[in-house]
Parts: sequence; C-alpha cells; structure tokens
Amino acid sequence: MDVKNAFLNGDLEEEVYMKPLAGLHHLPNKVCRLRRALYGLKQSPRAWYAKFSATVSEFGFTSSPHDTSLFIRKTARGMVLLLLYVDDMIITGDDVVGVEELKQSLSQKFEMKDLGVLSYFLGLEVTSSDDGYLLSQVKYASDLVSKAELNDGKCVSTPLEPNVKLTPMDGSPLSDPTRYRQLVGSLVYLTTIRPDIAYAVHIVSQFMAAPRSTHYAAVLRIIRYVKGTLFHGLHFSANSSPVLCAYSDADWAGDPFGRRSTTGYCLFLAEYRAFGDTTSELLSSRWLLEDMGIPQPSSTDLYCDNQSAIQIAHNDVFHERTKHIEVDCHFIRHHVAQGTVHLVFIGSADQPVDLFTKAHFPGRFRTLLSKLKLISSQSP
Repeated sequence: MDVKNAFLNGDLEEEVYMKPLAGLHHLPNKVCRLRRALYGLKQSPRAWYAKFSATVSEFGFTSSPHDTSLFIRKTARGMVLLLLYVDDMIITGDDVVGVEELKQSLSQKFEMKDLGVLSYFLGLEVTSSDDGYLLSQVKYASDLVSKAELNDGKCVSTPLEPNVKLTPMDGSPLSDPTRYRQLVGSLVYLTTIRPDIAYAVHIVSQFMAAPRSTHYAAVLRIIRYVKGTLFHGLHFSANSSPVLCAYSDADWAGDPFGRRSTTGYCLFLAEYRAFGDTTSELLSSRWLLEDMGIPQPSSTDLYCDNQSAIQIAHNDVFHERTKHIEVDCHFIRHHVAQGTVHLVFIGSADQPVDLFTKAHFPGRFRTLLSKLKLISSQSP
C-alpha cells in the first residue's frame, strides 16, 4: 500500500515559521506558523513516523525493538505484520481478516492506495509461486546496463577477473570521477539480492575517492556480467526450514595495498573477527525472527573453515597472540556459552561465503552460486 502525501500528515512539535506564499493576502511584516509538516522540512520524516506509529498503536500494533519500521500485532486469530518504508508499506500475516481490517482502518486515517499483491517494492521484484518466492532486480539491473551504455556490449561469465589485484595507483586518473561513482553506487544497491557481485563491488568501492582507468574497466566488467545474468535472484523456498544457520569466512590480509582483510558472511532464513561480525548479524536475525513469531528452537550453527578460530572460541585462556581480538573473544565466547551460537567446522571446498572474499574461475564461481540459492527466473 502507498500513502499519498505522507509527510503532510505529520504534526509539528517545534515552532516553525515560513513566509506567506506569493499571492496570499496577509498583513505586512507577518509570517505563518506551521501546524503540520511540509515537504522540505527536516522535521517532516520524523513527524510522519511519529504520526503513523501512534496511529497503528491504536490498532494494537507494536514496533519491533530490533527494526522500528516493522509493526506487529498478535491475536488469537493469528499475526499481522506491517513493514513501513517512508510512504510505502507491505502488509502480510496469517490473520487474513486482520489484514483487511488494518487496510480499512488505515484508509480512514490517511489517503491510501492499495497496490494489490506484492510484486515490486523499493526496486525489488517479487515473484511468487507454489515453491516460494523469488526476489530479483531485473528492471533495475537492465536500467544500469543502459546507463553504462553497454546494451550492445559482450557479457562475461564472472564479475571479477581471477588473480587480478587492483591498487590505488593502477592506470591513469579519470578526468571526471562522477560517472564512476554513480555506477558503483548503483551496483552497491544491486548487491541487496545479488551476492554474486558483492565481492567485486566491494573491491571497486575502495577507489571512489580517486578512481582510475583500470578501476573503471573493472566496473564495466561487473556490469557486463550483470547484463548476462539479468534474471538472477534469490529464491526462498516455501519448504525451507525457518531455522537459521550461518557461514563465516575471511581472507588474510588479502588487500595488496593496505594488507587489510575481507570478511564475508551469509545467513540462510582474519577468521575470528569475521566470527564477531557474523555473530552480530546472526543475533539480529534471531531477534527479528522471534518478533515475527519464529523463535529459534536451539543454538544457531555457525560454519567456519578455520579450526584455529573455533578453538579460540572454546578456549578461555588468552595468549599474547590473541590479545588484539580480546573484545571479539569475549563476545563470541559469551554467546557460545549461552547456547546462542554453535561453531561448526566446514571444509574450504564447501564454504559458500568463499564467494565474498576472493574472485573465482567460472566453474568454482557457479558452484558457489548454487550454494547461495541464487537462481535465474528465466530458462537459459
């Protein structure tokens, strides 16, 4: 559903004045005090959210403490979920009557437009079937290819050429970096449901301040790969288990210039610090699922291909070599001891998030994509 002129519904708590509009008769040297929010005011987004949240709370909804844009109502009939993004919202749940009641109640409070069954939201295309849902960004990706003027260009099988290490001094400086930044920014949003380009986009994002010709060539390669995989998307099976599991990986000082490491992780429904990042994301997902009525029955398996990192998590003794990760140690050990996380070893060959830490040759690349449930909505 969509709220028309959403920001105009907000009530202002602050005193805000404006000059009268041209053509409006008014006394000289007088200004207007605003009672309601207007577009362009910095207070308007907050005022609209306060108005909306207060309204749905009257209908028995509470916002999730882990995502304040998610509103939840649980009754004997079932659950209704409302996800708000500015003036767009998704309403769903197993309480069908409650969903219809909410839509009617909102329409009485605001000027609303029912957009029907979910098919498009914030650039994401949602395709439903008996087997579940497919999230893709076909139109967005196609527009990006056109923006890069590569409609007639050739496609490539991987987004990043293996064994190529880009550095800040490669190639010649771009005379105008604006186009580079625009294309990379668009690619960053595309990674929302395209994990296959996440690592490549991470690499080219490092050169936004002073991009060079070789960096721009790498960006165009990513877009050529996108052109050949327009219909790729993430598939969420209707038969999948609601139990979380997670994978964590990191390269070790893989950045050839600054020797920094790259962390990769993914959740379905150097290594130890990757554990910390993944555990934080995992906890957030567990809490959110619990808010949505899907509590996790036991600890979440966190897979890692480094036995040493797993041993550190189970060992209470600190060594000189591990003092630089002491905060991560306390954090992870706490959640292992609490039974929130269960660390499991996985061989490097079976590690799906290897896709997020390095470039691969086409064969290995396709294998990893299948592990991440990335499929094409169009038959080859």
